Amino acid sequence: MVKVWDGFVRGFHWLLVCGIAILYISGDEGWLDLHFVTGYVLLALMLTRIIWGCFGSSTARLASLFHSPKAVMNALLKDQPTTGHNPAGSVMVLVFFTLIFIQLLSGLMSSDDILIEGPLVQYVPYAWVELANDLHRDNIDLLLMAIGIHIGAIAFYRMKGKKLVKTLVTGYTTESADQPFMRSGKVAYIIFVVLSIGVLYLWGQEPLMALFNVG
Repeated sequence: MVKVWDGFVRGFHWLLVCGIAILYISGDEGWLDLHFVTGYVLLALMLTRIIWGCFGSSTARLASLFHSPKAVMNALLKDQPTTGHNPAGSVMVLVFFTLIFIQLLSGLMSSDDILIEGPLVQYVPYAWVELANDLHRDNIDLLLMAIGIHIGAIAFYRMKGKKLVKTLVTGYTTESADQPFMRSGKVAYIIFVVLSIGVLYLWGQEPLMALFNVG
């Protein structure tokens, strides 16, 4: 057994799954206070992941996600053992990161022109607000499509005997012979908590108090 995912990468994945589900349901149901608070916490989570991608475990590094088109194609055609994400999986991760950041950042600049507006609306031109509104509405469909493809890929690999979900729970795999460099995820969790507190203090006090009926 070889450990390929540190504690933060594993926690990040499952927190992201829960966060996106809450974000989608709260937006669909009009639970806007929960929607805003969840969005701010997810923004802190994504920023932490980017920071961790600079100095965390080797399999968490952002640099490990970039591969040539030839490597991606080989990964799709040939079933070869890899340490961490294979090149095709890395493309999926980059797509997810892009779509999630678009969703979060567009939310910060969105407005219904009546009651609800993101915290950055007052700082950007109205044309940006209109673009952000469109992106926030349409990008979620692309994100859901990507999630569907991701689930399909997991099911496909499971039929081939690869237990990707189990690996993301335990952190260990039998598919790799090489032990990658691992760093404790505790540092990343501290960064996540600090960033969450900072973002919520900066933008989330009102929805947070409304959510918990404070004041």
